[in-house]
Amino acid sequence: MTGARVLVTGGTGCIGAVTVRDLLAKGAAAVFVGSRGGEPGLLRLWLQEPFDRRLQFVAADLGDAAAIVRVVQQCQPTHVVHLGGLQSPDCDADPARGMAVNVGGTQVLLETCERLAAPLQRFVFASSAAVYGPRAMYPGPSVAEEDPLAPPNRYGVWKLAGEHLCRLFAQRTGVPTVCLRLNTTYGLGRDRGRTAAPTTAIKHVAMGAQRGQVMPFAMPYQGRENYHFVEDVGAHFAAAALQPFAGFGAFNIRGQTVPVGEFLALVRTVASELGLARFCELSIAPDATPNLFVSDLADLAMQRRFAGLPCMPLVDGILRSLQAFLAGAR
Repeated sequence: MTGARVLVTGGTGCIGAVTVRDLLAKGAAAVFVGSRGGEPGLLRLWLQEPFDRRLQFVAADLGDAAAIVRVVQQCQPTHVVHLGGLQSPDCDADPARGMAVNVGGTQVLLETCERLAAPLQRFVFASSAAVYGPRAMYPGPSVAEEDPLAPPNRYGVWKLAGEHLCRLFAQRTGVPTVCLRLNTTYGLGRDRGRTAAPTTAIKHVAMGAQRGQVMPFAMPYQGRENYHFVEDVGAHFAAAALQPFAGFGAFNIRGQTVPVGEFLALVRTVASELGLARFCELSIAPDATPNLFVSDLADLAMQRRFAGLPCMPLVDGILRSLQAFLAGAR
């Protein structure tokens, strides 16, 4: 898509970096990568240096309203992908800052986008499956976008608030606005947040093989979990930003749900096929708590509205992740 000038907040994080890669691959004219420090961060995992000349780095803390305004006015984006924010552990550690960043930062960003010289063509917001309640609330085989919402923690409450702010923004401005709800992202670059644990399990196998010693890892939670391969997630955000869309919508992204124990069994299978079985000492901790977030996300609405969305089979995503970590990637 030529002519698109895309501002990506949180663009150097796990999901942001692969989204930036995909936006460039799909022909964006310019991609402005926003982060607190304005440094490349995890983009080095996906792009070779020197970076594409269409890429520009901008520094803005989402807790700093003046910095948000400055960056938006400087970049004059035609599209915004809002991925920046604090994850659950940081929100729990400092709730006031969590609300200031995740809700206040989103509000300032939307308000500033309303004042752009040329109307914005698309706003995409990274929401979360944390807007839903416990799985037991939903008697059906899957959880769809129209089902009741009952966030189980502050992070989910603030993500739901962000969705409502986006809805109001779309109503006031007519700017097509998309909220994407995702659950457990795993793969290259995923090293922060409670649900980084599946990726950490894969990394422990790779680190053990590299060091020649077993590095045990125990999952801190149990139950069913909805998994999204990181490259699939980046493709979803790029599609939501650049493919045709009108109005407002909140969508579950594509993924696969299996019990945590089954995920670990797949890691063992992949490790064995690579001759690394002896380095695969993975388990569920005796005091593992139930998974806090809902599983079995329905994704038919997303598939109907956006074309060509990938959904990597778990065994293939685990293989690609393990191979990347064995090669020395983070």
